Amino acid sequence: MSNFLIVLDIILLIIVLIIIGIWGWNKIQAKSLGGELTNEEFKKGMRKAQIIDLREKEPFKRKHIEGARNLPYTMLKYQYGELRSDLPVYLYSDSNTITLRAARFLKKKGFVSIHWLKGGFEAWDGRTKKSKY
Repeated sequence: MSNFLIVLDIILLIIVLIIIGIWGWNKIQAKSLGGELTNEEFKKGMRKAQIIDLREKEPFKRKHIEGARNLPYTMLKYQYGELRSDLPVYLYSDSNTITLRAARFLKKKGFVSIHWLKGGFEAWDGRTKKSKY
């Protein structure tokens, strides 16, 4: 029984180390991509940036950041050419994982200034709008 508990402890330790490793890798990747912005930083730069809502169409219709354009993550690889690579891109969604994936994708495609909203759309405290369509 004692050997079983030792093996179980080792397995649990490995799982914890993997989770910590993935978390650390995401933090390192986030810093190399441009970085997350607080609400205030996002608001300051949004007039000069392309604001992209990565959520699907229905959540975007219900409510989105004023001035944002809906480009669902599922369509990003087909429609990223509609974005200007010379302007900053401000991303947000409901999932930090999706936002980071989108940022990595845009970085690979030559975009230089990529930022995202810390905490995603739920953390936004600025002006919002409902779509008319």
